[in-house]
This record gives sequence, structure tokens and C-alpha cells, in this order.
Amino acid sequence: MEQQKHVDASPEHLTTTIEQGRFCLARCTCGWQGPARRARSQARTDGVAHTAAVIA
Repeated sequence: MEQQKHVDASPEHLTTTIEQGRFCLARCTCGWQGPARRARSQARTDGVAHTAAVIA
């Protein structure tokens, strides 16, 4: 299972991507989880959008 760190907005909101079989999804240390995506880039975009929404 591969994890990639993304935006480090705050200690409460660190997003990573998780691969589960053919799918990839974004998860945050706050407990949020994005939808399963076939495209890693879309999962990363989900994580960045979550972090941006929390900061705003």
C-alpha cells in the first residue's frame, strides 16, 4: 500500500493518498475520507480541496 503526503495545512489536517486494489482515495488525519477514484491525480485533488475548504 502506497501513501503519499500532500498539503500540511495544520497538524489536524494532513492528507495522504491510500491505494486499495484498483482504487485510490484521499484520507485526512481529522478522519475525513474522499471517494474511491481510479485516477490517483483525482484522489490527490480531493485531498487538496478538503484541506483548502478547512483553511478557508
